[in-house]
Amino acid sequence: MTSELRDLYHEVILEHSKKPRNFRVLEQANRVAEGFNPLCGDRLTLYLNLEGERIQDIGFQGSGCAIFKSSASLMTEAVKGKSHAEAQALFEAVHKMLACDPHQFSNVAGLGKLAAFSGVSEFPVRVKCATLAWHTLRAGLRSAKEMVSTE
Repeated sequence: MTSELRDLYHEVILEHSKKPRNFRVLEQANRVAEGFNPLCGDRLTLYLNLEGERIQDIGFQGSGCAIFKSSASLMTEAVKGKSHAEAQALFEAVHKMLACDPHQFSNVAGLGKLAAFSGVSEFPVRVKCATLAWHTLRAGLRSAKEMVSTE
């Protein structure tokens, strides 16, 4: 990864951490899921408004580190308007990116701004921060009642 690209990705993460998108309680939510990362202390409540299989709207509230907050922000932007299957496909792509050696995973082009997390795999402790929102989304889509934990 070039230093210019790394700097751009760093800026995206900082921007979404400082000014997270969809950081709100969604009053018309018909699904709510909660997540917790005990290692870092990240906490998340995710609000979904589903119409059939489509995510009409999404919001989140919570607190935690910059990686967690920016991941949740970017995730909400990426899945809003998507079907359950499309959101699941994004989850799989992001999970694969975070689980791989960044030098071996080259398919970040289709991920848009989510590619900003491609370097997180170099820091295994931070992978859980980046994936908490995604695992909580999966729980919300399947109406799971238990809190999602990264442990």
